[in-house]
Amino acid sequence: MSSRMIEATALKKMIDNAAAIHTAHEPGKTNLSNDDIIMIEQLCSLKNGFVYRSLKRLLDLAVSLNGLLILFFPMLLIGVWIKLDSEGPALFTQERLGLNGKPFRLFKFRSMRIDAEADGPRWASKEDDRLTRVGRLIRKTRLDELPQLLNILTGHMSLVGPRPERKIFYDQFETYIHGFHQRLMVKPGLTGLAQVNGGYDLLPEEKILLDVEYMKNQSLVLDIQLILKTVVIVFNHHGAR
Repeated sequence: MSSRMIEATALKKMIDNAAAIHTAHEPGKTNLSNDDIIMIEQLCSLKNGFVYRSLKRLLDLAVSLNGLLILFFPMLLIGVWIKLDSEGPALFTQERLGLNGKPFRLFKFRSMRIDAEADGPRWASKEDDRLTRVGRLIRKTRLDELPQLLNILTGHMSLVGPRPERKIFYDQFETYIHGFHQRLMVKPGLTGLAQVNGGYDLLPEEKILLDVEYMKNQSLVLDIQLILKTVVIVFNHHGAR
């Protein structure tokens, strides 16, 4: 089997591993060792070759451009709905870290109150009490993520990869999750292995293990499989981070 290909059964195996991680994981601990980090660096160098990167970028461009054209009016209606429901802008932007730790502005539909961080940054949760009425619905259906098609079009994000996080959380998690910064070795994504296997239900320690699993096995076939699985999740109304 080519190093750039992965069999369909491999995705099932990773999903089974994801379920085991979420069930058996002990909060505050992660299995990411120094040997794991070295292996990730070597695999990322091997797998992020010109052909894979080019094909992945073409897929990103095709989906994001067509998605923005097709969903323009629905997105406009969502924006109006948000404005009518609560005070504040419809679109929310925030600085996140991208590939190699480079900052970029992430776009989302606003799902929280405008004073959501009056007491400081807080890790988002599934049943977050800061959500507005409309925000709760668009987050559950992942419609709040649609503006990130712009981030994908401009190249700051990809369709598939670890979710982009803020620097403050990278600094915080790195103090007790050894190797959390390894997520920055690949371009962040709209969806990914962690997002389709728990999303907001996952602890940061669990997310890094699933992100690493993706980084070890990344390929165009796997990306397409995860995109299709995400579509199923969206229609089943399961949110993801």
